[in-house]
Amino acid sequence: MAESTARGRSDRRLRWLLASSAASNLGDGIGKVAFPLLAVTLTRDPLLIAGLSATQFLPWLLFALPAGALLDRVDRRRAMILANGVRAVVVGGTAALVASGGVTIWLVYAAALLIGFAEVVADSAANVLIPAVVGKGSLDSANSKLQACEIVGQTFLGGPVGSATFALFATFPFLLNSVGFAIAAVVLIGLAGSYRPRATDQAPAALRTELAEGFRWLKQSRLVLRLVVIAGLISLVSELAQAQLVLYAIEYLRLSEAAFGLFAFVGGIGGLLGAAVAPRLVKVTSRRAVLLGGTAGCGAAFTGMGLTSSPVAGAALFGLFAAAVVAVNIVLGTARHTLVPGDLLGRVLGVWRTVVWGAIPIGALLGGVLTHALGSPARTFLTSGLLLFGVAGFAFVSLRQGAFDDESATEERVLHRDR
Repeated sequence: MAESTARGRSDRRLRWLLASSAASNLGDGIGKVAFPLLAVTLTRDPLLIAGLSATQFLPWLLFALPAGALLDRVDRRRAMILANGVRAVVVGGTAALVASGGVTIWLVYAAALLIGFAEVVADSAANVLIPAVVGKGSLDSANSKLQACEIVGQTFLGGPVGSATFALFATFPFLLNSVGFAIAAVVLIGLAGSYRPRATDQAPAALRTELAEGFRWLKQSRLVLRLVVIAGLISLVSELAQAQLVLYAIEYLRLSEAAFGLFAFVGGIGGLLGAAVAPRLVKVTSRRAVLLGGTAGCGAAFTGMGLTSSPVAGAALFGLFAAAVVAVNIVLGTARHTLVPGDLLGRVLGVWRTVVWGAIPIGALLGGVLTHALGSPARTFLTSGLLLFGVAGFAFVSLRQGAFDDESATEERVLHRDR
């Protein structure tokens, strides 16, 4: 009876978290299509377009570490509410600028940077809340549902809504984006309880000490360190192509602005399939097998996109990429939750995100340079795909069989606690 009550309470808390995540990801999805489309109306320079993608993710490189340390000290639910509120205000201000005709590419950059800093806090807090909300027994399922919310919001719904509303009235998608973030903040009020990881009376000056503690733990955990490297390489190499997606679709495949959203819609379908299938694949194979197969699938998809000029084939292959990368993310997220102690999760996640998300602006800028040098975004996709096969090979030789399934994860945590 007690177990059933606890499970019901956990399910209710997860529903509130997922509802907030769905609203914020819908706003994110609208914005991540609307901002590049707005940028394309201001410039067609591939370096400036890539620079926007880099700017959106630069805060992960600069702020993920201190944000992770702070999330190990404050109530993570309240941090999410504040961050989503900030995003609502900034995007609302951008909508006002677009409506007044006063927007420039540099103001778009500034808005993307501010939203990115708030996103670091909101997304990191949602990630580290998962074990506190559901416990250790349902991590694969909870991570899959969180990924599904991200896919439905950002790609399946947000992409088409963002592109269609932008084509009708350029201000409209930014207003919807702002409303999505505001709803996400309000919904979290229903997530009852305290989500401060541990009581502390340390002064802010001890932040450096806490960061050092997270680094020491990560240095000792060779398995988590390898996973960070693999995730960082996937992020860096795939962003070479992803930052050029709008140019690939509009200039290379000759799609309209509205059709670009439908192109992303197919990616959303693939992502949902990946989220649905990944937990089942883990049960019948292993997390290592899903990680290796997913990385190779990403490589195959981008290689194919670089070789085709068909919009239908390009969209289908983008759907394959989305399915594969979502499966990889679910496996990595569950492994991280299983391996890392709860009171260190924010700091270790900060290091992880600094590497993985910090690689995105680097990859985006390199992708812009590569497209400029090769003369076609399709060639950038082909290069990215071939490099992803190389990352899959690196992962194959770096991770032994069963390296981070549940039993191995438990053993590794015990080992490091005994030290």
